[in-house]
Amino acid sequence: MNKLKEFKEIVLNLIKLSLPILGGNISHILVSFADNAVAGRYSTLALGSISVASAIVMTVTIGAIGLILSVSPVISNLRGKNEPAKKYFKLTVLFSILISIPFFLILLGINNCINFIGLSPDMTPYVKEYISICSWTIFPAAIFVAIKEFLQAYEKVIFANVLMLLMVFLNLFLNIILTFGFKFGTYIIPELGVVGLSIATLISKTLITIFMLLYCLKLFKGTFEFSKNYIKDLIKTGVPISAAIFFEFLGFNLTAVLIGKFSALFAAVHNIILSIANCTFMIVLSIANAASIKIGFYNGKKDKQNIIKYSLANIFLVICVCIVSFLILGNFSEQIAKIFSTDSEVITLTQKIMIIAMTFLFFDGVQGACVGILKGLKDTKIIAFTMLTGYILIAIPLGMYLAYFKNIILEGFWMGLALALLFAAIVTSTKVIYNIKKM
Repeated sequence: MNKLKEFKEIVLNLIKLSLPILGGNISHILVSFADNAVAGRYSTLALGSISVASAIVMTVTIGAIGLILSVSPVISNLRGKNEPAKKYFKLTVLFSILISIPFFLILLGINNCINFIGLSPDMTPYVKEYISICSWTIFPAAIFVAIKEFLQAYEKVIFANVLMLLMVFLNLFLNIILTFGFKFGTYIIPELGVVGLSIATLISKTLITIFMLLYCLKLFKGTFEFSKNYIKDLIKTGVPISAAIFFEFLGFNLTAVLIGKFSALFAAVHNIILSIANCTFMIVLSIANAASIKIGFYNGKKDKQNIIKYSLANIFLVICVCIVSFLILGNFSEQIAKIFSTDSEVITLTQKIMIIAMTFLFFDGVQGACVGILKGLKDTKIIAFTMLTGYILIAIPLGMYLAYFKNIILEGFWMGLALALLFAAIVTSTKVIYNIKKM
């Protein structure tokens, strides 16, 4: 009974820690939703332009963000070792700025090549305008994530995620007044269209980052201290995470393009299933992030028992999320499909693919939970390998084979994705077991 009570407390601790993180993850989606909603109401051209432009900006920005996601496991490990880690706050902020510079230059380079991509001529100038302004958001975005990760390492997860929620409303407000224009007496803000959308994004991200900095400069007082070993640790842990995220983005984007070549129906259903999968994985990701903080702390202490306990609690919670998802998707597949479309053909095909997607979600959940454990253990090299092999060498080739040679198109590509995640789940779970046995 004592062990059961202890496990229950650990599970509740993870839930308590993961809920604010989940709120922050939801805020990201709401910001994107608001951008698309305002752009769509302004014009179809604006919506199409920012869809392309934001995809380019996000794909490059995620490279920098991936490197910075190493902050929380590294700092958690230092805390577990009872080493003073607060002194690295300013160095962490500087690291995020320096990391952002090459990715910012990549964005500028891509923007100069937009004319050669082959976009619709009416979209090209708007895409270029959006990227030229939003490319600057990489700096506040990177700084914000670095500070958020630093706070998470100290299990301070509420302030940053509340700020992210406030950003949703600030971004929506700025989107409306800058896109459509605003008049208050003699004061007039001109209608800026797509440019207004990009300025709104830059302002909202910059403001919440300034608030974060002001809050944390008081919280983490102290002089700047440079540590070569700390920077090495961040890079060693962060590079595989960044590479893994890149391969995952690349895999899904290539799959979407390949599916879109067959028909708009397949592309629409693919996007619906992907949206549903993202909602479930967001919860898994929040739990895994919370687990990586706890496991990182106990890894620093070399406390094998608590590492095992939090690892099991992490996997238990993720499996519970998957079971609940199965029950909802299995019993309400038609109703869920109708949220996205009224087309009977889309609804029928979505229900059919959802069965495969449920398998995908389970494997994705297991590998997501294991990635959280490996982050806490600072053993992230295997993550990049699994994403490269899973998405680029398994999912896409298998999907193309089934689609082009067996005429199993949408089902074929999702079978490939499910098999890729099965591979990732097997490899990462094996690595977790090996690491814990080796302690």
